[in-house]
Amino acid sequence: MQNTQIKNDAGLLSLALRLVVGWTYFSAFWRRTILADKLDPEVAGYIGEKFNHFLPHALGIKPIIQYLLENPDVLWLNMVIFTIIEGIVGLFILLGLFTRLMSIGVFGLAMGILLGSGWIGTTCLDEWQIGVLGIAAGFVLFLTGSGQYSLDNYLLKRNFSLSKKSWFTWLGSGALPIKDRLFPKFVLIGSLCILGITLMTNQLFHGGLWGPLHNKSVKPKLEISNGALDNETLSFEVFRTEGVDVYGSWLIGIDLLDAQNNAVVEYSQEALASLPETSIDNYYIAKIKPGKHSLIIPLGAKAKLQLSHTDLANLPKGLYTLKLTDISGAFWTYDLRKP
Repeated sequence: MQNTQIKNDAGLLSLALRLVVGWTYFSAFWRRTILADKLDPEVAGYIGEKFNHFLPHALGIKPIIQYLLENPDVLWLNMVIFTIIEGIVGLFILLGLFTRLMSIGVFGLAMGILLGSGWIGTTCLDEWQIGVLGIAAGFVLFLTGSGQYSLDNYLLKRNFSLSKKSWFTWLGSGALPIKDRLFPKFVLIGSLCILGITLMTNQLFHGGLWGPLHNKSVKPKLEISNGALDNETLSFEVFRTEGVDVYGSWLIGIDLLDAQNNAVVEYSQEALASLPETSIDNYYIAKIKPGKHSLIIPLGAKAKLQLSHTDLANLPKGLYTLKLTDISGAFWTYDLRKP
């Protein structure tokens, strides 16, 4: 009978899942604070830059991300709090302490990852998979709690007064106080809701159910807006909304074309690589900046560029086309008029 109870101990059976999920979240804290300093805004690899990458296609929480990016001090504070929460949730899950409360933390953190970055992933829809599997894992750990190898179990076995509180089974471990006839329905409804979230986000982010499949992480895409010609200055806003998140788009040419598609003003690769900082007004943490051979535009970066050229003052009035060319050969155009 005792062996049967052990074999039917759901918390024990989910031990591998609990340990892996716990390390997954605790390792985020470990990487950012112990192995490297990723919470310093002045150091390369600042976590806020990765957060910036989420912006273009975040689902539902885009206004929150944009607000944080426009307020760097608030962003830094939130990154610190977020990292501490990940560390606590991960460590407590590893130890099996207040497992159900921490599983809610896993669920919430995974939901944030899913909504913020579920569209990112160059090969296997990486961030989407992490998000949906984290949500499912959080729900399973809430159902099972921790078993034999956990601090929750230690508290229960030793009859600590804490473990006798009515709320302990909701926040720690033990048999959930849900009636037997309702428990299967609770599991079914929760599982179907998570499946619904999975299917919905798979379709919205990647077209995974019907229509053409799409992956916004494969090719860079730039959005151009608010272009203007004023005397000797060409100004416009550029926002990189797609492409790989681990490196930028390399802009090697900016051309202004007339109605006959002839280049009347050209900014070469060398000119873009030597642009002064005063020509670039960045809006977010991820910054557009000159590189060694090109103008580098990270994912999620948005800036206003103001480019001067003496030939601009002599251009006749009329319609012109602004053309931005990436090193890959991709290009983007924007029509503007000189008054």
